[in-house]
Amino acid sequence: MFREMRRKRQLLLKKEIDEILKYRTVGILAVHGDNGYPYAVPVSYAYGKGKIYLHSARSGHKIDSLKNDARVSFCVVDKDQIVPETFTTYFRSVIIFGRAKIIKNEAERIEILSRLGEKYAPGRIAECQKEIQTQLNNTCVIEITIEHMTGKEAIELVQSREQV
Repeated sequence: MFREMRRKRQLLLKKEIDEILKYRTVGILAVHGDNGYPYAVPVSYAYGKGKIYLHSARSGHKIDSLKNDARVSFCVVDKDQIVPETFTTYFRSVIIFGRAKIIKNEAERIEILSRLGEKYAPGRIAECQKEIQTQLNNTCVIEITIEHMTGKEAIELVQSREQV
């Protein structure tokens, strides 16, 4: 159903993909937007249990799109080093295809929002819980079930690792 990556030598290991998803702070969520146009938006996210979690306002372009079509793509860039001398970029990134669903269960929503709070404001548990309780009714929580995931890096990065 999903295409195989052409340049398999540049494929990242699952362990490397997990590290990127765990520690990076911005992902690009792409949905099937209005009038057949793709709509891509940067979002804060958390990764765990093999899923991507994010929060949003309860309404808007992203939410309308997800209600119409749950299929999404999600991309995280780990490295983006421009090398003008060789007209290239040393990159490392992850791309995910999956299905998004809006979480309705309050306990699950609080757990996911707490996970996001710990990632983006570590050690501020009490303040995070207070913010969650204040904003819970205005916040939409989204879970992306991953159906296909790959990571890729520039061939120059592969070659530099092979030389070690």
